[in-house]
Amino acid sequence: MFAILGLGFLLGMQHALEVDHIAAVSTIAARRSGVRDIVKHGLTWGLGHTLTLFLFAGVAIVLGQAIPDHIATPLEGAVGFMLVGLGGHLLWRLWQDRVHAHVHQHGDGTRHIHLHSHADQRAAHDAPSAHIHAHGFRWRTLIVGLMHGMAGSAALLVLAVSQAQSPTQGLLYVALFGVGSMVGMGALSAAIAVPLVISARGLTAVNRGLQIAVGVLTIAIGLHTIQSTLLS
Repeated sequence: MFAILGLGFLLGMQHALEVDHIAAVSTIAARRSGVRDIVKHGLTWGLGHTLTLFLFAGVAIVLGQAIPDHIATPLEGAVGFMLVGLGGHLLWRLWQDRVHAHVHQHGDGTRHIHLHSHADQRAAHDAPSAHIHAHGFRWRTLIVGLMHGMAGSAALLVLAVSQAQSPTQGLLYVALFGVGSMVGMGALSAAIAVPLVISARGLTAVNRGLQIAVGVLTIAIGLHTIQSTLLS
C-alpha cells in the first residue's frame, strides 16, 4: 500500500512538469520579479490543481463511475483556450509598455506628436495595489490550477483505479498525487524565478525577451491543445 501511495506522490511531482502546466505558471510568473512571490504562485496553482483533482476523481472513485469522454474532452479543450488567453494577456501587457505615439494639440491649433511609454507611470500608479496583491491570496493563479485539475481528473482516475485496491486507497492516492504536484510546481517555480528575477534587475531587454518567448510559446501550446482535443 505504501509503495502505491508513494508512487502517487512521485507521479504527482512529474505531472506538475507537463508542458501545459509549465506554460500556464510561466505566464503568471513572467511579470513578477520576486522569487518568493513566484514560488507562492506555483504553490497556489498546485493547491487549485489538487482541489479539483480530489473532487472530480474522488467522486468518481466513490461512485465507481468513470468520467465520460463528452465531459473530459471539453475540459481539456477549455485548458487550451485558457492558455491562449494567458499568453495573449501577457503579450498585450508587454505591448502596452512599448513606446508609442500620442497627438497633443495646443490652444492655438498646433499639433505635436509625442513618443513615450506609460510603463513607469503605470508601475507607480499600481504600486500600492500591487503591494497589497503581493500579500493577498492569488485568486487568478488558483483558478488556473482549478482548471488544470478538472482537465486532468479523468486521466488520474484511470491511474488511481488501476493502482488502488479500495475507494479509500484510491482517495489517498489522489490526495498524495495532488500534494506531489504542489511540491513539483513549487520547485519548478523556484527554477523559473531565477532568470526572471536576475533579468528584471537590470537586463530589461533580456527580461522582455523572456516574457515574449513565454507568451508566444503559451499561445502555441494552447492552440495545439485545442487542435488535439476539439478539432481532431
